[in-house]
Amino acid sequence: MDATIVIPTKNGGELFEKVLDMIYRQETNYTYEVVCVDSGSHDNTVNVIRKYGCILKQIPKEEFGHGKTRNLGASLGTGEYILFLTQDALPVDTHWLQNFLDGMKSDPEIVGGFGIHYPYPDCNLLDKRDLELHFQGFGETNTVYQLKDPERYKQDEGYRHLLAFFSDNNSCVKRCVFEQNPYEDVNFAEDQIWARQMIEKGYKKLYCPTAAVFHSHNYPLETYRMRYYDEYKGLLELHGYVMVHSWKEAIKLFLVLARRDIRYLKSLDLSGPERKQWNGYAIKRNWYRVTSALRAGQYPGLSESDKVKMDRKYSQQLQQRSE
Repeated sequence: MDATIVIPTKNGGELFEKVLDMIYRQETNYTYEVVCVDSGSHDNTVNVIRKYGCILKQIPKEEFGHGKTRNLGASLGTGEYILFLTQDALPVDTHWLQNFLDGMKSDPEIVGGFGIHYPYPDCNLLDKRDLELHFQGFGETNTVYQLKDPERYKQDEGYRHLLAFFSDNNSCVKRCVFEQNPYEDVNFAEDQIWARQMIEKGYKKLYCPTAAVFHSHNYPLETYRMRYYDEYKGLLELHGYVMVHSWKEAIKLFLVLARRDIRYLKSLDLSGPERKQWNGYAIKRNWYRVTSALRAGQYPGLSESDKVKMDRKYSQQLQQRSE
């Protein structure tokens, strides 16, 4: 078997069936299988998995973990390469698998790769811009990354982020290496932790823009307070990155980010009411960003009991696991 596609699922809804339909319509000369690990769906997700004949493993919701559940799914297949997708990442076309594996096989030292994410048509304006800008930074064609400048890696935070970025919303790993170096059982950023470890071991990473998926979210505005807390706490644990160190820095950065977004919104063809709505959205969301980053940066200095209280109040990951 050439490839095992692993998808963790829980209440995938109608979109998940579209994902499986596109996977099984791939035009490729590679052989592949699909493994779904479901952690307690109560909608039609399990029936859809069975309809398509995927390998199905059901686990209690309490056993779910971003790293360990993907490790489990990978262990249930035999493919030389393991592709990780999320249930809401829809391959853009029928060449996703062929392009991904061709890219991975182009160099024997490539052990992991990630593909581009395109925003869904209903993606909100700011996420659409941010998603497009983010992936533009990795290149327009297949691009291979490797740690070639250890001194820069030590000193340049942006360089470390570039080399370690990895997204198992749409990724591929080489089984023989992954089985020796599986994901860690962590609450956040298991994919980027793995990529950083592989880069530091001297392996290569692939960015494959032709292995494209649609993947974006329209989260309720209020949830960004918790999402940003988890994101910046993960960056702190992964890279030692602290976005802001004080309220003074937080307020200064908030003003910079809010003005940037308002200038961007001004460049768009929006009606007066739409502009007012989006300006308010940008202001509030950036306030959540900087205050959550500040809390995440303060986390290591808290007592153990205060860390528990902080996570209970602000961590979306913790909330989702408890649900």
